[in-house]
Amino acid sequence: MKIVVKVGTSTLAHATGHLNIRRVEDLCRVLSDLKNAGHQIILVSSGAIGMGVGKLGLTERPADMPGKQAAAAVGQCELMYTYDKLFSEYNHTVAQILLTGEDIENSDRRHNVENTLFRLLEFGALPIINENDTVATHEIAVGDNDTLGAIVAGCVQADLLVLLTDIDGLYTADPHTDPTAKLIPEVHGVTPELMAVAGGRGSKWGTGGMATKLKAAQLINQKGIDMIIANGAKPELLYDIAEGRPAGTRFVAVEETK
Repeated sequence: MKIVVKVGTSTLAHATGHLNIRRVEDLCRVLSDLKNAGHQIILVSSGAIGMGVGKLGLTERPADMPGKQAAAAVGQCELMYTYDKLFSEYNHTVAQILLTGEDIENSDRRHNVENTLFRLLEFGALPIINENDTVATHEIAVGDNDTLGAIVAGCVQADLLVLLTDIDGLYTADPHTDPTAKLIPEVHGVTPELMAVAGGRGSKWGTGGMATKLKAAQLINQKGIDMIIANGAKPELLYDIAEGRPAGTRFVAVEETK
């Protein structure tokens, strides 16, 4: 199975912005084990700006573009150093790919990205993809890594897209504020009503939120690919997901396009 796993800043970092070492170690161990089992894994990883903020000792995410880009430049080094070290312990080789909106929208550049990804998978490498925050501006940015995950899953014709976040899945209401909120195990089509439930941005360190995840579901479901939102605090859920057992919220692909 070819699985694209997107992991958000809220999963990778503590509330301080510093790396959640135990969480990242667990994630890399599980992904390595899934590769050992024969699955092809592509990791779309947020966290460059958030980790840069932590490493620079800033108290909050910069609001200005140069500040964000500077934090990303520092944080991306830390992020890839960590992934390379942890995956190497399980004898897996990682590859870094940084993308902007232009790389996706330009057909020639997108074709080159696709060729590189397919060849990396042939070589047995584990591609790790992030938006190129150091050079991306509003005009050329993908915008969020939920969308980037959906784009990548489409590029490699993945079997499944998994978005790991700080919540168990999609709920009937915001579970942080509504104790009666119930987890929705399966979604067949993202409706305006669901979008209304989604709300706004997630953690202060990230750029996403449930709304961006629903948009990613719309994008990838139209390509005939299922998407699952699951809790990144429990990387072991990826075993259940890879084996087809229920976990989180599954957004079922549009049947006609399969």
